[in-house]
Amino acid sequence: MERALRELAEGEVEMPVRLVLNTRDGTGALALMPANLARSNLLGYKAVTVFPGTDPRIEPTHQAAVAVLDPGTGRMLGLVDGTSITEIRTAAVSAVATRHLARPDSTVLAVIGAGAQAAAHAEAIGRVRALDEIRIWSRDGGRAAALATRLAAIPSVTARVRAVPDAWDALAGADVVVTATSSRQPVIRREWLDVGAHVNAVGACIPGARELDAATVAGARLIVDSRAAALREAGDLLLAIADGAVDEDHIAGELGDVLVGRVAGRTRPDELTVFESLGLGVEDVAAAAHVLDLAAADGTGTVVEL
Repeated sequence: MERALRELAEGEVEMPVRLVLNTRDGTGALALMPANLARSNLLGYKAVTVFPGTDPRIEPTHQAAVAVLDPGTGRMLGLVDGTSITEIRTAAVSAVATRHLARPDSTVLAVIGAGAQAAAHAEAIGRVRALDEIRIWSRDGGRAAALATRLAAIPSVTARVRAVPDAWDALAGADVVVTATSSRQPVIRREWLDVGAHVNAVGACIPGARELDAATVAGARLIVDSRAAALREAGDLLLAIADGAVDEDHIAGELGDVLVGRVAGRTRPDELTVFESLGLGVEDVAAAAHVLDLAAADGTGTVVEL
């Protein structure tokens, strides 16, 4: 993901803001996310559906497929389960953001939410920071407890993992925060966040939904994955703008800009930093191509004639 985002920042990627088609009854949406990575010689797209009202214990709220194409002919080279790709690459990008924006001495992670993204992020953040404690909070306390139990059983998760009864219990003293919910209203507030915290905001990817209150956005050094996408889709930012708390210039830069040294990441230890993650087609295509390369090397997968 770091390589893909560097390529994007260096102008080697063609990628429009995703096309979104909402269902007539408003229960879901279909999005198309193409990308062409010139330097990596990759072409492809993700088609993803989002149905927030689905019970995730029965059917994932996000379902997707990623197609990797021959950049010279357009022939399909492979089709990869995009639900898993989305889960893993989103957490990996947040880990990249955490590596470059969170304080190096960060040891406490708070995860708001208890779905697939919450689980993936709890694992991924531990790969870039030496965590002592992971706190999980969800409006569904049973799901938070189940996730804490599952994470504690993973050998690579060495931190203490526990579910907590309230969001502010999770956030008190937390160095790194992940918001991975489907909430349309803020799940964290500025006064709940510790000095020098870093927040990965990944759940609010439509203009009318927010996980962060306006004060959090206004008080933070704000880094986005894509400025164009953020100004069209990021409810955390757009609703803060509508509230008069910030304007478009509040975006300090894109994560890729930080990676190539064009924009500074964290500028001081007591600074609040926020990474607003919407998810990009370049991430999906790069991740799927990587999976296909591994599958080819291992002789894994199914070859079909189309």
